[in-house]
Parts: sequence; C-alpha cells; structure tokens
Amino acid sequence: MLKGLDPLLSPELLFTLRAMGHGDEIAIVDGNYPGVEHARRLIRLDGHHLVPVLNAVLSVLPIDDFVAEAIFRSTVKAERDKLDPVHEEMIDCCARHEPHRQVVPLIGQDFYGRVKTAHALIQTGEPRLYANIILRKGVIYPKEPGTHAAAGVDPFVY
Repeated sequence: MLKGLDPLLSPELLFTLRAMGHGDEIAIVDGNYPGVEHARRLIRLDGHHLVPVLNAVLSVLPIDDFVAEAIFRSTVKAERDKLDPVHEEMIDCCARHEPHRQVVPLIGQDFYGRVKTAHALIQTGEPRLYANIILRKGVIYPKEPGTHAAAGVDPFVY
C-alpha cells in the first residue's frame, strides 16, 4: 500500500501504466471479454468491477490531448448510441477526470481490433455485458520555469 494511491492499482498495473508511452493505449474489460486471446500484456483484477478500476487508472493516467479522440467504449451489439447503465457510469467516471473529453463508441470488430493493438489489457470481474473501455495515454507537461516539485526539490537537478 502507498499513500495517495488507490489500492486497486496493483504493483503490476502501476508498472504497466508507468511503462506506457504517449499514445499507448490500455483496455479495461469485463469478465466475459476474451482477454487471454486479445491481450499483448494481460493484467487480471478478478473480483473487481470495471468502474472502480477505471476510476483508479484515471487517477494517475493522463489522457492524450494531442488527438481528437482518446477514450473509446464498446457498444451493445451494433447499436452505436445505445447506453446501458454501465456505459453511463463509465462516461460519468471519465467526465470527473477528463471533463473536456468525449467517450467514443466503437462497434464490435472496431473495438476488438483496437484492443488487440493496445499496450495492455486489464481484465476485471465486471459481470455486466459490454463493459469495456480503452484509454489512450497522454503526457505530463513540464512545470513552468522557476517552479519545483514538492518540498522545493527538483528530482532532475543533480
């Protein structure tokens, strides 16, 4: 356990999020998703619902602001605009962390194809269907000149 970090952020997940670069994507999927087949790197968080995991990831992951679309959700079959309650919860969670970003629906194979190229996949134990989302990592901008990290220490000055 660490101060200030959501306990859902396991050591493996923190390592993966930190190792991702700008533009890399991570999928967070439900318990029914074929994670073993689609993941380049699979992180299991069985027993946890998707929205708390999404909230934990968004608490530390910057979302890409270099592109128009950086957050994607799966759809109910081919119904692009249908929102199940879990989709509404995912959109609300994203809005709390990234109020200026839209959650873009991706139908079936478009969503699956994007997951297969993602840096990593987090498999949750979410029982609700179509509870899947992809996040594209952004950057942490440098601080303004003359400002320093906490306690006045700049970790990059030796």
